[in-house]
Amino acid sequence: MTQQSTYPAVQAAVLVVEDEPLLRMLAVDIVEDAGFVAIEAADADAAVRILETRSDVGLVFTDVDMPGSMKGDRLAACVRLRWPPIRLIVTSGHCLGADLTLPSDCVFLPKPYAASNLIGMMERMLH
Repeated sequence: MTQQSTYPAVQAAVLVVEDEPLLRMLAVDIVEDAGFVAIEAADADAAVRILETRSDVGLVFTDVDMPGSMKGDRLAACVRLRWPPIRLIVTSGHCLGADLTLPSDCVFLPKPYAASNLIGMMERMLH
């Protein structure tokens, strides 16, 4: 008897946007442990450059508070405008989802988050 995997059958790329290196590494590990391809960006500007060159990104997981020309909530709005099919998860430890203006189909995940919650959200959004 074969054991059924909970991992996705097709690897979708998840763009992790987080300026704190340790938190980014943790998020990347969670994404990869869930069977997805992880791509890293330290800020929104780098994330946009990646999205302009890659067509395999299915989900952007971004922190709100970051250096650079835009914060994560503005990145989410930019992604929704320029790449409408891409799914969005926004996280923050400093504000609540209700405090932000986010695209209507964007999911807010407060920090600290459990790996199982992030994995469940990614699987629902990408399947």
